[in-house]
Order: sequence, then C-alpha cells, then structure tokens
Amino acid sequence: QVQLVESGGGLVQPGGSLTLSCAASGSIASINTMGWYRQAPGKQRELVAVITSSGRTNYADSVKGRFTISRDNAKNTAYLQMNSLKPEGTAVYYCNTKGMSRTFYDYWGQGTQVTVSS
Repeated sequence: QVQLVESGGGLVQPGGSLTLSCAASGSIASINTMGWYRQAPGKQRELVAVITSSGRTNYADSVKGRFTISRDNAKNTAYLQMNSLKPEGTAVYYCNTKGMSRTFYDYWGQGTQVTVSS
C-alpha cells in the first residue's frame, strides 16, 4: 500500500511559476516511477511528466522546456516545477506512482487544483 500526499497547488498568473510536491509513503518498491498527470475540464487525463527511481525523465510535448520533474529518493518525494504557466495549464494535477512490490502497484493522489488566470 502506498499513500501519496500532494501540495503546492493554487492560483497563479499567466507567465508565473508554481511548484508541486508529492510525498509517497508505504511499501515503495526500489524501482519505481513517479509522475504528474493533469485533467482539464472537458478533457481526458494526460501525462505531464514522469521520472524513474534512477532519474530518467519524460515530458509531454506541451510542457517541454517549461516544466521540470525531479525527485528526492531519500524523502520519496517528487516535484514538478512549472514555469511560464499558460491559461491552458489550468487543471487538476494528480500525482502517480507505479512499481513492483509483492505485486504490481499503481497509486494516485487526490489531485491538486492549479488555476492559471489573471
């Protein structure tokens, strides 16, 4: 069982920055991924960025060059630094982690609202 606790969402103006945090606890596999997804009103949930326990990253084309995902393995915490935010970035952002303990697991946080508006 893995629990994810998210923080950092809020209101930011276009062009501004915001950093999200996701702290994982529980039976975390040594080899795992942590990632951020988002879901805007009327749209499907989409991958924003993902990072493996070894530090390999992947980003959605829409956020490349503006967002940076990182992690602190000692704290089991992932971060999403979001720069140059656009109104279309308004969405609920969800933290996710996947791994293999006794069995494969796939857990989600509750989500945190990010609103980009002037």
